[in-house]
This record gives sequence, C-alpha cells and structure tokens, in this order.
Amino acid sequence: MERMNPRLKSALLWGAVGAMAFLVLLQGYTLVVEPLVSIGAGVVIAVCVGTATGIGAYVLEHRFAARATARVDSEPSSDGKSKS
Repeated sequence: MERMNPRLKSALLWGAVGAMAFLVLLQGYTLVVEPLVSIGAGVVIAVCVGTATGIGAYVLEHRFAARATARVDSEPSSDGKSKS
C-alpha cells in the first residue's frame, strides 16, 4: 500500500480546517443575527473555502518552511553570556 505524500496530507488537513472554520463562523453569525445563506449554499461556500485553503497550503507551506529555516540558520548563535 502506498503512503500519502506528507505535503499533500498537510494541505488536505488545512483545507478541512478552513472549511470547518467557515461553517463555525457561519453558524455563529446565524445564531447571533440571522441566517446569511441557506444550508446548501453554506456547504457549497465551505467547500470552495476548503479547496482554496488546501491549494494555498500546498503552494505556500514549503516556502514558509524554507523561510523559517533560513531565518533560524542566519540568527547569530548565543553562548548565554550577556554582552553588557
């Protein structure tokens, strides 16, 4: 059995988080104010939000990781002694 690419798995999970976050915000708005859209339209929008989040995560995640690694590598090492 073939294992899923970790980058793809991460993007799919971020897409699920994006879709669920949208649905939670939509339900909160519905409880406080009034229904903004119907249930069907909300699900369609959540799928679109999840898809966009997943694509964004797939495209950008490795760039953010490379930038963070470069930033950590470029920081001067500290020996714990104060320079003052």
